[in-house]
Amino acid sequence: MAKTDLAVEELADRLRNHFGGDPSIREQRMFGGIAFMRNGNMVVGPMKGGSLLVRTGKDGYEAALTREGAAAMDMGGRAMSGFVVVSGDVLEDDETLAEWIELAEAFVKTLPPK
Repeated sequence: MAKTDLAVEELADRLRNHFGGDPSIREQRMFGGIAFMRNGNMVVGPMKGGSLLVRTGKDGYEAALTREGAAAMDMGGRAMSGFVVVSGDVLEDDETLAEWIELAEAFVKTLPPK
C-alpha cells in the first residue's frame, strides 16, 4: 500500500472511531475516495496525504479559512466555496480533528436529509 493510501486509511479509521457507529453516518465513495455522510449530506472526507475535506457551508467558509492548516478546496482549478481542505499536519491531535468534524456537522445538521 502506498504511503498516501496508508494516510487516507489511517484518517478514515480515526473518523470511524469518532463517529462510533452513529446510524445516521455512512461512508460513500466520492471525489475518488470516501466521504462520511450524515443523512445523505457530506460531512468530511479523508484525502491524499492525510488531509481532510471539511464541509463548512458558504456562510462558514471564510471563517474556516482563517484557521491553521485550512485552505480552499480546489476542484479542477476552481475553488469550491463551502468546503475547505485541512492539512494532515494539524490533524495529528484527536481534539483538533474533532473540532473540524464538529464544525462540519454543525453546518450539515442544518440541511434536510437526502
